[in-house]
Amino acid sequence: MINIVDSNAAFNWQLGDEETVERAFSCAEHVSATQIVNNRLIAAPLETRAANGKYDESTGRYTLYATTQNPHILRRVLAEEVGIAPEHMIDVLSKDVGGSFGSKIFVYGEECLCLWAARKLNAPVKWSATRGESFAADVHGRDHLTEAAIALDKDALITAIKVNTLANLGAYLSPFGSLVPTYNYAMMLAGPYSIPNVFAEVTGMYTNTSPVDAYRGAGRPEATFVVETLIDNAANELGLDPVELRTRNLIQPEQIPYQTPTGLVFDSGDFPAHFEKAIERAKYFQFNERQQKSLRQGKRRGVGISNYVEACAIGPSAIAGVLGADYGLWESATVRFLPTAKLEVVTGSHSQGQGHETTFAQVASSALGIPLADISVLHGDTRCTPVGMGTYGSRSLSVGGSAVVLAAEKLIEKGRAIAAHFFYCQSSEVEFASGVFKHADGEDQMSIQEIVRIAHAPHNYPEDLEPGMEATAFYDPKNFTYPSGTHICEVEIDPDTGSVAVVNYTAVDDFGVVVNKSIVEGQLHGGIAQGIGQALWEHVKYDCETGELITKSFKEYAVPRAEQLPSFDISFTQTPCEHNPLGVKGCGESGAIAAPPAVMNAIYSALGERVSMPATPEKIWRCIKKSAGGG
Repeated sequence: MINIVDSNAAFNWQLGDEETVERAFSCAEHVSATQIVNNRLIAAPLETRAANGKYDESTGRYTLYATTQNPHILRRVLAEEVGIAPEHMIDVLSKDVGGSFGSKIFVYGEECLCLWAARKLNAPVKWSATRGESFAADVHGRDHLTEAAIALDKDALITAIKVNTLANLGAYLSPFGSLVPTYNYAMMLAGPYSIPNVFAEVTGMYTNTSPVDAYRGAGRPEATFVVETLIDNAANELGLDPVELRTRNLIQPEQIPYQTPTGLVFDSGDFPAHFEKAIERAKYFQFNERQQKSLRQGKRRGVGISNYVEACAIGPSAIAGVLGADYGLWESATVRFLPTAKLEVVTGSHSQGQGHETTFAQVASSALGIPLADISVLHGDTRCTPVGMGTYGSRSLSVGGSAVVLAAEKLIEKGRAIAAHFFYCQSSEVEFASGVFKHADGEDQMSIQEIVRIAHAPHNYPEDLEPGMEATAFYDPKNFTYPSGTHICEVEIDPDTGSVAVVNYTAVDDFGVVVNKSIVEGQLHGGIAQGIGQALWEHVKYDCETGELITKSFKEYAVPRAEQLPSFDISFTQTPCEHNPLGVKGCGESGAIAAPPAVMNAIYSALGERVSMPATPEKIWRCIKKSAGGG
């Protein structure tokens, strides 16, 4: 049956007080408006999706090996929505996933079919996507067309922003398809600036393309690109240095906690601190010297700035409930001592190359005073891990790691009770630090390893205490976390070919407490590379007449290569998160958020004109020829 509809609009959604924003614009000393394209992207992880389904006729159990970011949610959907089998009769295992960037959050048809076929054939059934299938059928990212404007008063203080966005949802609505261009996007449209009024209108459109959903950053990159483009355009029109306009409008430390006009509360942050540090490290005010040197070599050089703040640690569950979700957004962890005092950390979170095995072990080691060599981290297997919500939205350490801390604290309290029994004192009189329990008023002390052995051989033991040393905890965040930062990019453009070279890139980020510097830097490197890829090369194309995907392989879809990127200058400032026990904020998406506006503002600086992403050599060359009168 063919359904005829009057419109391909899926929804029209608004945030903010339109009347108040219009009054601010009517009173503005200066208004700057522009049209912004946020190009469609393919996630292109190192490994494509795959699934292997098994059915055991003797027990009725199903086993699915899948490349998923959230095994427990996949199991629940297979049971509750698809109806494969009761949840307790399905095991989902996800091991060594080779990247995702959001594309493996969802339940795809192939995973369901593998299990169905395994029972039908009474044999294991394996499926792996080709790269072409992945390009065509995995969810895509971004794809916004936006009309945006910014209003400023006589002192160049921003009084309002208004945005009208058409969001391409693809042929049908995917799980987060409506969330990404609405709440994830519009809630961040004030950025790290003291902007009192924001109004956003978003229309979700169905088109004959693959569904669009969460791709690294998921709404936050699109919002940052809008804000940072508007600010650079306004600075140019007012004859102000982009640094000056940003400095006047940044939220100040004394304003924290800060209530945004979109409903968020920034609990921590020092936006001027990383802004000023980035300006210094990038030698921003010596840029003219480098620009002149490039001009003598026949090149055009530009510098671009991007300030961002993002909402991470997706939760809290209360907000998910308000938005209609049937899931909580907590995370779980079990911390379990074996009888030999070796430690297992079992997490409901999941890794796709983020290094959870290292950072979660570090968290447990720091909390319990156990050597890293004595700790193993288990994840990605519904048979042995507590139910968890998986990995996305830079939530792993701030939510999953916090659950590890809470579970460890339960073990410490139990250890205090055991130690107090041997010290003949109250638990409150026992102190714990660096893996040792001490009597506060005496010389008695016991290592946590001794306590563990006693717990597993409770011959002399408190009567009201269970044997063993194992605890499970669930952590539900009370607020989002708010990483922020300043990225500064310098490009050099060859006018004869239109090619753009990224020659310098400086990033100063505030991720709260940094547990593992190397892993955080690795996450930033990858995110920046993807953001530069969006700015300069990546773009999904469909044939306008047939609807056929044109960019169906890496021959047509360009991703950044190592030789195209400079060494990144990465450093940090630190304002700990106020509401989780680790003080961490999340780092996985920041590079992809900050890089596109930094690169595109640098190109704007070099050319004096805007081009749309991706800024391909052809676009740049035509822009230069047009400005020179060459048609």
